[in-house]
Amino acid sequence: MTREPAEPLRLDYLIRAGAIHSLAGEPYRSVGLRGPEIVAVSATADGLDDLAGDGTVVVDAGDLTLLPAFADSHEHLMEASRNTLLVPVDRAKSVAEFTGMVTDAAAGAAPGAWIVTSMAWHESNLAENRLPTVAELDAAAPGHPVLARRGGHFAIASTAALTAAGIGRDTPDPRGGKIGHLPDGRLDGTLEGGAVYQVAGFAPAASRADLVEGLGRGSAAYAALGVGTIREAMIDLDELLAYQDAGDQRKLSVRVRPMIRVGSELSADQAIALIDGLGARSGFGDDWLRIWGLKLVMDGGVEGGALEQPYASDPHNSGHLNWDPAVMTRVCVDAVRRGWRIGTHAVGDRAVRTLLDVYEAVVGQVGELPPWTLVIEHALLSDPAQRERAVKGGFGVTVQHPLLWNMGSEMLDAWGPERTQQVNPLDEWLALGADLAAGTDIVRPFNPMTNVWGMATRGTKTAGVVGPGHAIDVATALRLYTMGTAALDHEQDRLGSITPGKLADLAAYPIDPLAADLDDLADLTPAFTIVGGRAVHDPGGRLAS
Repeated sequence: MTREPAEPLRLDYLIRAGAIHSLAGEPYRSVGLRGPEIVAVSATADGLDDLAGDGTVVVDAGDLTLLPAFADSHEHLMEASRNTLLVPVDRAKSVAEFTGMVTDAAAGAAPGAWIVTSMAWHESNLAENRLPTVAELDAAAPGHPVLARRGGHFAIASTAALTAAGIGRDTPDPRGGKIGHLPDGRLDGTLEGGAVYQVAGFAPAASRADLVEGLGRGSAAYAALGVGTIREAMIDLDELLAYQDAGDQRKLSVRVRPMIRVGSELSADQAIALIDGLGARSGFGDDWLRIWGLKLVMDGGVEGGALEQPYASDPHNSGHLNWDPAVMTRVCVDAVRRGWRIGTHAVGDRAVRTLLDVYEAVVGQVGELPPWTLVIEHALLSDPAQRERAVKGGFGVTVQHPLLWNMGSEMLDAWGPERTQQVNPLDEWLALGADLAAGTDIVRPFNPMTNVWGMATRGTKTAGVVGPGHAIDVATALRLYTMGTAALDHEQDRLGSITPGKLADLAAYPIDPLAADLDDLADLTPAFTIVGGRAVHDPGGRLAS
């Protein structure tokens, strides 16, 4: 019996670059792609020329440096995509511009229709450096409920929106949330934590078709910044269907690893029934869309994080815990036994301590678990003993410098300088051997290189340099943002470095980030991005045949 000779390997892309940093070894000068994978690398620019055929796209990019595409360990792509459907107040530079956009939206809406804004705004972008007031929202859209969410844990709502949600001056705070009041007891329109969802639940939801279109736009915007994978930080089951539609229609420009929300408002039996009813476990999906696991929320954000000591801005407030530890332990034990990974939002040091209690109890009941099964999301504040417990327990941590970058001034006001200087001490985590993965959590496309710059300088948008002693070097920051997230996603054999056999996710830059001055990194963007061997961002046509 004879065999036909094997077909010679022929590349779809041969890219010759000034430098190719695999982040897992020595740099290369050329890389070959076939289908969705990296199939060859060489230390010389012409070392793969014999693998090029008539159909090979040869890219001479001696002026560019290639890196693995970034993998964001914690970002809300669904919310960032939904933002494209809402009033774009994130573009406003003043309160007047903000309320003017609300007025314009109301003018084109049906009488009494809800006006919902993008979540991507922050008062530090406004000239007045303050929130719009409930009175200003009322005046901007008379007769319309207005909801202006700012990120995932805070919002300001108009009187009509509060009324529609059944909230009055005597309404008690929901579990894990706070309804804001003026000194005279009237509602001030601010909502924190669970109170946000109490009102948001009355606003109309976007259609699945609209979400799919939004995901196409949103994912393309992230790909244009060099992102190849996003661990989607929290969705519900309807949103998972939208993701599946987007994947089926090839609208996703980045890989997505969703986390499914399990809310603290549920009883233990209800939460377990929800999880059992999913009919799946972590890892279900394909290379483009694969379920990461479950998402729980232990406390609030900067305004509601559970702290060991009271807030500097309010000595009567120490934040809130959303979950009863015994209930959460029972839910997590059941989930882990069914093959689920769990990521839990914990911002304040009291939340981190309580979460460690829960995770340790889970391990005590089910036994030792693989790394990155039980994950702490954020851990903005932690003490040395908590960090040691996390490392000893094998609990990885996702870290997001953009939260400090974006909200440093707010942290200084709410938590005080001493605690804010200690936010996300990456150097101390790494010295203990912690498993870390870097991301953003900024609810809008955020330049990964600004994040790298921030990790290496501790620079912020408005608060200057905060905690400079906790800065890490650029190479380490890049690894946390690529290989770190690949390990978090249990895909270290398929993603995270430029290595033959791994998926072809690459970003090309006009300067070498490992050799550049730090000041040149913050605004650095890629010349092109490839995900799965597919050009998802190529404004200059460098990858065209």
